[in-house]
Amino acid sequence: MATLYDIIYKNTQASSNDIEQIVARYPWWSAARLRLYRTKGEKSDARTRLIASLHPLGAIGRESVDIQKLTFLTADDRIDKFLHRDNYRIVAEDGDAEDISEVKIDDEEEMVSEELAEIYLNQGLYDEAIDTYRRLSLLNSEKSIYFAGLIAKIEEKKVNN
Repeated sequence: MATLYDIIYKNTQASSNDIEQIVARYPWWSAARLRLYRTKGEKSDARTRLIASLHPLGAIGRESVDIQKLTFLTADDRIDKFLHRDNYRIVAEDGDAEDISEVKIDDEEEMVSEELAEIYLNQGLYDEAIDTYRRLSLLNSEKSIYFAGLIAKIEEKKVNN
């Protein structure tokens, strides 16, 4: 069975009815329209001849261009255009910014997280991991049982090593 490519480009035998069906299904395919004109013995229109002369394999014919679709800007495009036009930047107004220059951080207040405890555990720093889990247990009372179980596993692992 001949493919569409063979029918249109290699002049494989096909009835004009078959080619008409191809043109109806793919109206943008200029090569199919040219093959139909040649099969029927008709002359092709100027547009199709021009397309065929520019692209021997039958390029897609160009339709009219909708300028509104081409120039349509999405909300993100408008924001980017606005920000890049005059190098605008967002600046807090007087009184809006919170002054944190006088906030004091105690050395005893360390950041604690489960990730930090896992890092200590992976490094073999069992005492630091246990200490971190105990602090987390005090901070998150609803997870204290979970942390107590982890502490028990770490202590058991510490004894076995």
